[in-house]
Amino acid sequence: MSEIEIGILALFVLIFMFLTGFELAFAMALLGFAGFGYLVSFSAASNLLVKDFYDTFSSYGFTVIPLFVLMGQVASNSNIAKRLYVATHKFVGHIPGGIAMTTVAGATLFKAMCGSTLATAATFAGIAIPEMDRYGYDKKLSTGVVASVGTLGMLIPPSIVLIIYSIIVEESIGKMFLAGIVPGLMISAFFMLVIYGWVRISPQIAPRAERTPWPERLKTLPEFVWVALIFIAVVGGLMWGVFSPTEAGSMGTLAVLGLAAVRRELTLRGFMKSLDESLRTACMVLLLIGGSTVLGHFLAVTEIPFVAADWITSLPLHPSLIMALIIAVYLIGGSFIDDLAFMILATPIFYPAVIKLGYDPIWFGIMIAITVMIGVIIPPVAICVFVVKSITGVPMNIIYKGCLPFLLSLFGCAIILFLFPKLVVFLPNFFMGG
Repeated sequence: MSEIEIGILALFVLIFMFLTGFELAFAMALLGFAGFGYLVSFSAASNLLVKDFYDTFSSYGFTVIPLFVLMGQVASNSNIAKRLYVATHKFVGHIPGGIAMTTVAGATLFKAMCGSTLATAATFAGIAIPEMDRYGYDKKLSTGVVASVGTLGMLIPPSIVLIIYSIIVEESIGKMFLAGIVPGLMISAFFMLVIYGWVRISPQIAPRAERTPWPERLKTLPEFVWVALIFIAVVGGLMWGVFSPTEAGSMGTLAVLGLAAVRRELTLRGFMKSLDESLRTACMVLLLIGGSTVLGHFLAVTEIPFVAADWITSLPLHPSLIMALIIAVYLIGGSFIDDLAFMILATPIFYPAVIKLGYDPIWFGIMIAITVMIGVIIPPVAICVFVVKSITGVPMNIIYKGCLPFLLSLFGCAIILFLFPKLVVFLPNFFMGG
């Protein structure tokens, strides 16, 4: 067999291994080792395996991942999310569907400190759903909105997905963070429009809450100010070159820890839980990166990424249609393999073709992040739906029905960003240059 045929066979074996329950990180490392050993030498493959994993876990640049994960876990395990939810409730809780809108707005603000999708879904499942139950909200709306808002962490900084994408393609994390702001806020606005339209059609699904007097609303303003200050410190520091990504993660984590400590809302048990969850998540991500690096070196020997780029760009189709097909591959692949893992696996293969087609890598990263957002709320690997189900006990079919309107709005936003890429690249080009 030729080198390309061996590489294609290895990719099919990789998919089969994952479908049989084999951990993708280890599957990528194993196949990368075996393939590199077969094509080059097993002595070289042994050295490659050790070097790639050592470089991944000892890389200073990769320390940004556990730091931003820790920042989010501390925010999740302290009382910050609840304070934001209560503050937002006082401003919008009285309008039609106001408590569901409070969940969207509160999660959007919380995402400025927490890039973890699962942490957001779990946190707001425990805070928002009991409040919506108290007012008699329909279960489809209450569970659907909570499962959907968990996806916002894929775009709104500090997003772990955007950090990993930046590392894979060697792009500026600061630019990716800036690029995620407009799409993230746009999706939040679409979610609110979905809620408003849904409640106008069926008012009984979301009874109104009482109106909060303005003096009480004004008392909650410091909650928004703290979030804004931390967000500006982290993203602004990256944008203006004050911090490196790792330093920005350190400052953000320190700020959230300081806020929780001053308010005495983070117990020792909560802090240890944050460390444990952060370490587990960071190790999982770093293992995926290490495994994909080994596989990537094997694929480089087979020249599959370059052959694929040449083949894709030579198709007798308009570049926009080719890009739509690439995005569709991400959506389909993420339906069978964990979306983050599939992104790490597929991006090195498709990225050369995207650049050859003339598309902006920043824009491509945001589009891929949206496909990951869609993937975490559609079956079979709908991780946000599983989290909400495990916390609330609501049947999966009800949660899926509740997610459907928000899922359609995600597709709508993806189409808008596909047609108008300047919405994505405007901020990074304005603040950090094109």
